[in-house]
Amino acid sequence: MTASDSSAPEPVLILGGGLMGLAVAHQLARRGIPVTVLSRRRSEAAGFVAAGMLAPHAEGLEGALLQLGQLSLSRIPSWVAQIEADSGLPCGLRSTGIVVPFHSENERDAYPTAPFGEPLNREQLVQELPGINSAWSAGLLFAQDGQIDNRRQLMRALESACVDRGVQFQEGVEVLELFTANDHLSGVRTRDSEGREATLRCERAVLCSGAWSGQLLAQLPVFPVKGQMLSLQSPRGALRRVIFGPGIYLVPREDGLVVVGATSERNASFREGLTPQGQTTLKQGIAALLPEAENWPPMERWWGFRPCTPDESPLLGNSPIPGLLLACGHHRNGVLMAGATSELIADLVAESQPKKDLAKLLPNFRWDRFTSPN
Repeated sequence: MTASDSSAPEPVLILGGGLMGLAVAHQLARRGIPVTVLSRRRSEAAGFVAAGMLAPHAEGLEGALLQLGQLSLSRIPSWVAQIEADSGLPCGLRSTGIVVPFHSENERDAYPTAPFGEPLNREQLVQELPGINSAWSAGLLFAQDGQIDNRRQLMRALESACVDRGVQFQEGVEVLELFTANDHLSGVRTRDSEGREATLRCERAVLCSGAWSGQLLAQLPVFPVKGQMLSLQSPRGALRRVIFGPGIYLVPREDGLVVVGATSERNASFREGLTPQGQTTLKQGIAALLPEAENWPPMERWWGFRPCTPDESPLLGNSPIPGLLLACGHHRNGVLMAGATSELIADLVAESQPKKDLAKLLPNFRWDRFTSPN
């Protein structure tokens, strides 16, 4: 080993190769920090199965989570521009706006984010969503919310951008254990797809293991919420806006594909596969929102696991182990918050001061907020 090799900094390990892990790796690499991503099975990552809504207002977020969502939304265009510039690939960002339907104007006006939306009566609702079920008499249009084609475009572009920036990947590698020395992170124990175990030395790592994060660090209250989804092929232009209904949403892509999701199965643990009950729930939801969509041909069906916490907000920043940072537990808003989260974590790894708007929100997403008084 040469002197230059021995003095080279150890790479930051990214524990998880999903959307959040790739986003963090990309931001670190853009700052010249060496990065290695450890990924067990990227196809199971939430980034591949989410609908890609950018919807802090349509989701009805509140408090610090809404503030983080709004900051994230404002950063999406520049974040996507970085990825597209590095990869040369489109991410599928679209400013379609999102409509939330309601059964009454009183219900509409009581929605947590109603002040941020344009109120719609029945006539206006039909203009925005031709064919919407007659049960809906009012709505809110959040023109500032949108979508990104995470499954077909964003994830592929992020992977390419990471490779272009020199990120190293170890695929088929599961992290089994974290090691510490002198109360600081010192390494990880891994197992590859052939069952071989190894120890990787590191002093800095970022935990981005999604719904599996709590398995690696028991102090983290992260658990899976299973979601089943499907897609339909609509006539081009049949659906202009995203429809965000109670328990069901329809997200139209530019080519006419409509993503339909998602069930919310809190007791399913990590049980894989589609279920008749889940698929029936989706079909009933389609009929309740847009009856004509029942006749659109089905294209795909899939499932995934959202990483949830007791308050459905992420765990960001420091962890119980010095040297290990957290970027997990984003529940339904991982795609929305990936840009802001990766910026924040990259600042912390680089030991540079995060921008004030993000820094002031960080205490709200401490990992120990569920047990600490404040």
